[in-house]
Amino acid sequence: MAASELIQEDDKNCIEVISTDPPSPPQSTKVPNHTHQISRTPHSEDVLDGDGKGRRRKITEVLKENQLINSLCNKIQQRCNYDKITKESDDPLPKEWWKTGVSFIYAFFALVFNAVIIVIIHERVPDKSVIPPLPDKFFDYIDRVPWAFKATEACGLTLCGLWLVQWLALKHRAIVARRCFFMIATLYLYRCITMYITTLPVPGKHLECAPKLYDNVTEKMWRIIRMVSGGGLNVTGSHILCGDYLYSGHTIMLRLSYLFIKEYCPPRFWWYRWFCFFLSIFGLICILLGHEHYSIDVVVAYFVVNWTFRWYYAMLESHVHNQEPNKYLTRTWWNRIFKFLEGNVKATVPVEFGWPVPIPTTSCRRRYSIVDRYDN
Repeated sequence: MAASELIQEDDKNCIEVISTDPPSPPQSTKVPNHTHQISRTPHSEDVLDGDGKGRRRKITEVLKENQLINSLCNKIQQRCNYDKITKESDDPLPKEWWKTGVSFIYAFFALVFNAVIIVIIHERVPDKSVIPPLPDKFFDYIDRVPWAFKATEACGLTLCGLWLVQWLALKHRAIVARRCFFMIATLYLYRCITMYITTLPVPGKHLECAPKLYDNVTEKMWRIIRMVSGGGLNVTGSHILCGDYLYSGHTIMLRLSYLFIKEYCPPRFWWYRWFCFFLSIFGLICILLGHEHYSIDVVVAYFVVNWTFRWYYAMLESHVHNQEPNKYLTRTWWNRIFKFLEGNVKATVPVEFGWPVPIPTTSCRRRYSIVDRYDN
């Protein structure tokens, strides 16, 4: 008589029953019914009774052992499932990449809508020969520097590149990305409102605006695609329209990149934070030196970016510490969006770094087996 139980560990250290060999009951032998009785001696009856009792005792022991092993396997499997569910539900910093994807769609929509608004307001920008630039105190004292705006875009692209590399190295990049996408979208939607409400004349006579298209819808669509694909930058040749002044989109790029770099930068890299700070400030000054925006455009953008960023993280601080949020913080129109993005985040995101792509490593997976054998 033999019974075996093989238990092996799977990839997640959970034990699984591979095969079960239940003991087969003893086959009963039928004695032919003869008319003649078989004479048995008392000694032979004792031997048969003793052998039958021993066999039944061994079968009972095997059944008990099998029940014990099956019960152990079930308990271990239940524990593995419980640990897996608990780990997924109790993670204070869940990735939730699908929410990051929703935030990205929101940002992409805001950027496309921003391009649509610029194409619309370009048609109603007054001719600079008819309405001259508005008086600006900075322009009164500082003459235009031709290369300044190119330096602004160089600073902005450098900061965006540094932030992209830093974000890729972060461990919790999914959470950080959806925060970044949300702020980009929100700030550009605010910009669409201010640009559409008040159309300012060009800030300098050196600016060359593309001709107006009026009712040519097809060409307007191509301009929208060109702006979105080129990011609205001079270096890409997509900044050919006028009217997108209040407030400055270049200031959003410079300031928001620096704020995220500072927020998720280790304290020991103080020199890196100061470098990015001076780079952002230099870029803002170059916007004014190039006379590409009015001073009010840069000032308004600076404060809108700063306060939106601080407002969001003030709400986040109350949320992760389970504090009652300030009633003024919860009155924002995007409070429900905030709860959707940060609802399952239960802790402050630590500044931890890791490889953006898992490095393949060879690992030996140990497999355990328990084999119980019973001999006849």
